[in-house]
Amino acid sequence: MDPGLGLPQRRVVGGGGGGGSGLDLGAGSAGGSPALSGAQSRRRKQPPRPADFKLQVIIIGSRGVGKTSLMERFTDDTFCEACKSTVGVDFKIKTVELRGKKIRLQIWDTAGQERFNSITSAYYRSAKGIILVYDITKKETFDDLPKWMKMIDKYASEDAELLLVGNKLDCEADREITRQQGEKFAQQITGMRFCEASAKDNFNVDEIFLKLVDDILKKMPLDVMRNELSNSILSLQPEPEIPPELPPPRPHVRCC
Repeated sequence: MDPGLGLPQRRVVGGGGGGGSGLDLGAGSAGGSPALSGAQSRRRKQPPRPADFKLQVIIIGSRGVGKTSLMERFTDDTFCEACKSTVGVDFKIKTVELRGKKIRLQIWDTAGQERFNSITSAYYRSAKGIILVYDITKKETFDDLPKWMKMIDKYASEDAELLLVGNKLDCEADREITRQQGEKFAQQITGMRFCEASAKDNFNVDEIFLKLVDDILKKMPLDVMRNELSNSILSLQPEPEIPPELPPPRPHVRCC
């Protein structure tokens, strides 16, 4: 775990897919008590506790920095050596428990190519958290960070939590950007956290997402969260298939 990412105790619930534990103690077990089987049957029929909140998080950054790999490692615990570039946007769902709340995360993976900016920018407005990723082995992806900050300043909410991630820590021998350079960039942005990670080695990946969610929850008083359950950001509505219309530029630009 990255030393800068202290986390409260938490429990990862899973990715929203089906599948049981693989252990069957139902009525078919030899010697099973009918009363016990009935109780188990009733428990199985109980619907799962609904999520308390739904939060949207987007992952941005230049092409090839590992945005999709970070998302898939967190949601499915998988890693693909030869991932295809994302076209437009993609998303996955992950449900976690943090601070006693069950949170359904809708994680948007955006294309890094500039030709998709007009599509992906529409997803910034609803994001409560933004993960900005660069590749520690490719200086050009680090040099692109100011460009991505301009996109954040133009389209994202000023309340969105920001996290800068230097990915591909497993390629330490090929490093071109030092940890100190990443920390220095993050320190210039108010409220931005910094972390290095490896999707391939599954290093700091859970911590990235869980710390971001924890920061979001800490900024939201309980009465505000209850009120926001009725709006499009936190309400338990079906995931959108297309983004809303592009928001107007923000009046105040964060200094970078």
